[in-house]
Amino acid sequence: MKVFHSVLCGYVFTAAVFMGHCVLQTISASSLQTDESLPENFIGFYSTPDKVVDGSVVHVQYRCSRPCQLAVEVLVSTLRKTDLVIFRRKWISNTPRVYRIHQVLLRLPPSIFYQHDFSNQHVLDAQNGTVRAWLDHLNDGREHGTYHGSMLRVYKVLQIEPLSARPTKPPTECPSWSAQLMWQITKDRIRQCPHESDVIDMLKFPLASPGEHFGVVRRFQPFIDRALERARLHAVTQPSATLSVWIYLLKWCHEKLCGIIHHVDKENAYDSVLMQLTDTGDVIIQARVTTGEDEAFRARVVLPRRKWIRLDCYIQDSKVLLASTWDGQTHRFELRFHNSIHYDDTDGYFVIGGSKYMPGIHGYFGPIKYYRFGTNEVKNHLESTLQELDKTHQECEEMRVFTQAFLQEVTDSHDTSPINTGVCSPHFIGPWDQYGKKNCIQTWSWERQLQYSTLFHFLQTKEEEISTGSLGMKDLRSALFAQAVDTMFTEEKKITLKSTTLLQAASCFGNHEASLLLATIHLSGLGHSVSQQQGHVYSLIAAAGDNRFALMHAGYKHSQGIDGFSKDLDMAYSYYSNAGAQSNIDSYRIHEKGQHTLEPIYLSNEEDLKRFTDETSDVFHYLKYQAQRGDVEAQKRLASLLYWGQQGVSKDIVNAVKWFERIAMQAKDPSAMYDYSVLLMKGQDVKRNYTRGYKLLKKAAEMGSVDALNGLGWYHGSILKDHKNAVKYFEQAALNGSEDGMFNLGIYHLSGKNPDSPQRNESAAFLLFLNASRLGHVAASVEAAWYLSTGSLEGVSQDVERAVIMLKKVCEQNGHLGFMIRDALQAYLQGSWQRAFVKYVLAAETGLGLAQSNVAHLCEELNLSDDCRWRYHNHSILNYDPHPSALLRMGDHYYCSSSRSEDSLSLVGQAISMYGRAALAGSPQGMYNLVLLAQQGHILPWSIRDLFNVSHRDEQDIVERILERCVETEEEAVTPCSLGLLRVQMGKALRRMTQNAAQLLLVYASLLSVVVIIVILPLQSCLEQSVPSGRVSALRAGTSSVSQDGVNLNREQNGIMIGGTYGAAGNLWLTILNGQHWLRQTCDLAVTLSGVCLCVFWTTLLYHLQ
Repeated sequence: MKVFHSVLCGYVFTAAVFMGHCVLQTISASSLQTDESLPENFIGFYSTPDKVVDGSVVHVQYRCSRPCQLAVEVLVSTLRKTDLVIFRRKWISNTPRVYRIHQVLLRLPPSIFYQHDFSNQHVLDAQNGTVRAWLDHLNDGREHGTYHGSMLRVYKVLQIEPLSARPTKPPTECPSWSAQLMWQITKDRIRQCPHESDVIDMLKFPLASPGEHFGVVRRFQPFIDRALERARLHAVTQPSATLSVWIYLLKWCHEKLCGIIHHVDKENAYDSVLMQLTDTGDVIIQARVTTGEDEAFRARVVLPRRKWIRLDCYIQDSKVLLASTWDGQTHRFELRFHNSIHYDDTDGYFVIGGSKYMPGIHGYFGPIKYYRFGTNEVKNHLESTLQELDKTHQECEEMRVFTQAFLQEVTDSHDTSPINTGVCSPHFIGPWDQYGKKNCIQTWSWERQLQYSTLFHFLQTKEEEISTGSLGMKDLRSALFAQAVDTMFTEEKKITLKSTTLLQAASCFGNHEASLLLATIHLSGLGHSVSQQQGHVYSLIAAAGDNRFALMHAGYKHSQGIDGFSKDLDMAYSYYSNAGAQSNIDSYRIHEKGQHTLEPIYLSNEEDLKRFTDETSDVFHYLKYQAQRGDVEAQKRLASLLYWGQQGVSKDIVNAVKWFERIAMQAKDPSAMYDYSVLLMKGQDVKRNYTRGYKLLKKAAEMGSVDALNGLGWYHGSILKDHKNAVKYFEQAALNGSEDGMFNLGIYHLSGKNPDSPQRNESAAFLLFLNASRLGHVAASVEAAWYLSTGSLEGVSQDVERAVIMLKKVCEQNGHLGFMIRDALQAYLQGSWQRAFVKYVLAAETGLGLAQSNVAHLCEELNLSDDCRWRYHNHSILNYDPHPSALLRMGDHYYCSSSRSEDSLSLVGQAISMYGRAALAGSPQGMYNLVLLAQQGHILPWSIRDLFNVSHRDEQDIVERILERCVETEEEAVTPCSLGLLRVQMGKALRRMTQNAAQLLLVYASLLSVVVIIVILPLQSCLEQSVPSGRVSALRAGTSSVSQDGVNLNREQNGIMIGGTYGAAGNLWLTILNGQHWLRQTCDLAVTLSGVCLCVFWTTLLYHLQ
């Protein structure tokens, strides 16, 4: 039987092998026949599923004549979008002329095959689906990577399960009750597209334009609504658009052309539409037609100055209509171009005013409305603020005429009225001339004189200086401002009318610090009622005057949206970019008088005030003594103090240069050698000597000075015109972290002067500018901010907020701002707090946090209103990097106010926010305050918990985490945070000990031991004191008995009387001594056991503390 089974198995196995061989031959022959019958380039589906199912397999058969790229895609179509790709898989075949079958596993998103529920909230209600494959040769010159650009393609339509028939997605986690509730509420909500309008307010708040290369950038996006977007795309070659612009001209263009509105495309070329003003008051309209050419026409309208003018530009196909309106009259100009205008407002950006390519008008912009699809009726009205601005300018013009007439009369030596030297004679005192008395022959009316009586009296006090020519119009504005500051406050801390009038006159004469101070008075209510409209007027006047502080002020207000200014980062950038460019120019002259580096000295910090010294202080004399003895570090410090004028020391460039030379000649310090070489090459207070400067630079570079490498690059590029070596040195400096080297290398990339790559490379330049700006380079920050504000560079998205932050930091390094802060500090130290207050207020209005904190301090010192103090404390925390002391002050204010307010929880929440921001800035006090609030039961927000890396599971350890971070930031060993951390950790260790029965018994025993020690130690002290007194009493008793019965003692020397008396006392004493000895031993034992118990307890506690 076994033999039969073996033979049978053998036959079966032989038959199977034979049949397999036949099948393989058949398949081989079939494949060979198929391979030979197929074309050289072929693609098709070998097998595909009929439905769109996740995890299904698609087999693609293909053949390529040479290396090719293949792909499989799955697409679906919804009601809103067609051909939405939900799966794509690509591969490359490098084996030509071989028939292959490739297997592709479809992995589809859950949105296509699950129902709409909590765990799958984003679904696609697809109507149909398609699987397609395509083939294309590599290096074939076609557009690779797309289905429509391929050489061969194939597709198949698939079925899709309807939304109602799809299964439910299995939940991966258990949602919270609140999340489920929100889902139930919102799941059936029908989402609507946001409302879109073709009417855009390009400018709502007035814009001051000082006639420089800076303006407001506006970008327009395509419509979300498809119908509107189709209409816009259709209007690109057949446009219908309208622009309505209000402008107020102070002057015509100081160049041939200046910008009103212009459009710059993505290639940085002018596009439709371009509206410009000429130096004669005409308007030029330029547009690009569909043929690609630019055409323009000139409207000879001669726009008036100091009047509000509305310019309406209508674009209709190939026709442009310009309507200019002022004083109720409209002037129309029409031109038809030869071809239709090409108008795509989403290409590039629009600029209001000036830009990098042209200056702006000198005046103001009012409301600007843009109708993307055009309109027949423009609705663009002038606001009351702009009418008040015009009124103020008219009053200033009258005041200038009045003052000019007075100056002319004083110069011509005319007499004043014999009746009253304070005023000229009114018109009704005419008969005086008949009696031979000379009357005042001024060119102004008596009513005008009474109107400007304060200014007139001031001019009379300066009559002698005016007559000698030492006080002209330019000097007059400074004298008016100084007089206004000296007479500003009354005893009741109110702003005097005289001071306000003098400030108005100084503003009209061009002192824009006076304009800024007036704006501050009206906006903040400093001794005056709040009037935002007047504040806006004087802010605009100051900014139009191109004043650095006024530009920073306007930029700061628009960046924060405070004091009635609109929150508009584009407008903030326009002001900050101007101030930043001025700061860049100022940075090259910061060593000159009138500028100082900013020193962070807070008036509320005594340590900061002690650091501020002068030439008479002991610290300065000791530094000078050490420098004269040859201490190199002291010499460097002294030279720096004298050159920059730091810490209260006056600038002395001549002596500073001598010290720099002395250090450099020692050839020991490369940084000093570099500093002196720069002075030699620039000729700053020393005779220019390129040869000597180059030698010092070379030697400093050899000694490792990175700045010297940059200096060598500057010398080769600017002096020797050797750009190849210049780039080499700049690259070495940049690689070693020199911000100047990065900037200079970026300039070479931007200008195309790099010999190794002569083409302009804006992307490389931008990256170098950006890296240099992170290190604080002023010019690089200005350049990088421009790219960020426009988003015109490919690969760089528009980020106006980042650009504003960069420029704000640049402006806060301005030397004139530093000089004002130094002047204010010196006035404070000299006791002139009112003058210090004015200076600090002007600096605070620029957004400088240091000045805002010091103004708040002075408001408290001068007993001004609480609104003044908390206004500037509040403004100081609005900055991007507020000082921790300001955050702590505001946190204390909110916390103290919570006890007196009904909305106490909200105020406590704001206090926690302030303390949290202070903790983020590294303030130990902020961290400690957070700990106190957490221990009081207040819940800290997750933003603060994330700051200290506290997860949901570690919520109980948040106090300990904060205290640990606080201890790390503190320098002293014993601090409130360290003590608090010790208390928290000991409490935590005690809780751990009480979780174990034996350790809990040890805790109770330790408590008992403490009680025992407290009781026994005083008892032992009492026993020690009672033993000597007992012995003395017993001895006294024995002596007394012997002396009273001396006869018996003499008679019977060994009698019973003596022995019995003394023996009884001795026995009693021995008994007491024995009792005290036992008690002492017992106490010692108890103390020893208690000590041992406490030692064990503390050892266990320390173990748990680890």
